[in-house]
Amino acid sequence: MTPLALLTATNITGKQDLVSGNWWTQQFAQFTPKDIALVLLFALIASILISLVYKKTFRGVLYNPSFSITLVLLTMVTSSVVMAIGSNVALSMGMVGALSIVRFRTAVKDPIDTGYMFWAITMGILIGTKYYLPAMVVVVGISTVMLLASFIRIRTSESFLLVVHFDPIAEQEIDAELHRSVRNYRVRSKTITRSGAEMTVELQLNQRSDVVGHMLDISGVHDATLVSCQNETAF
Repeated sequence: MTPLALLTATNITGKQDLVSGNWWTQQFAQFTPKDIALVLLFALIASILISLVYKKTFRGVLYNPSFSITLVLLTMVTSSVVMAIGSNVALSMGMVGALSIVRFRTAVKDPIDTGYMFWAITMGILIGTKYYLPAMVVVVGISTVMLLASFIRIRTSESFLLVVHFDPIAEQEIDAELHRSVRNYRVRSKTITRSGAEMTVELQLNQRSDVVGHMLDISGVHDATLVSCQNETAF
């Protein structure tokens, strides 16, 4: 029999298997459509909770909605991969080898974002192995802890950067106003030019304090800018 005839016979056999149902039986030998639907459903629920907690607890300068969508995608993809691997050791080793060559070049600006990514991956692993109830308990527990931590952080004083442009003769009044209005402060930089002076101050205050308005009341102050500051050297 020629190679073309062999190929034609193989195709016919494959079509017959497809019609008879053998191909479908092999495809759903380890997990049924119900299992796939449950995994994706619980992964979606867990990832939405993670995204909502991230949005609620975000304290950065600019919120990026695409990161929340990434958390949803990461959870669902991880759960699908873990479900496909199952107990197949050879497939799991091949997956580890494939993932080891992937290089992510996007820099994570805030360390807490890395924590949320690991949280999403962990939920995907739990749900992919069909531990639905433990996964829901874990996601609710971590969400409660993060929301409580965010609430405590809101109640405490936050760090800000105050940038003031002024005439050099007003420096003493600015220092006196900082002593009266601010709990703690530290001068980060001061620049004096012929046209005036600029000073950057790191300070702690609650959000009710109107330190910018007090600065503008001082004669010789041209403008004042208050910027949220989140760094490792804050008070």
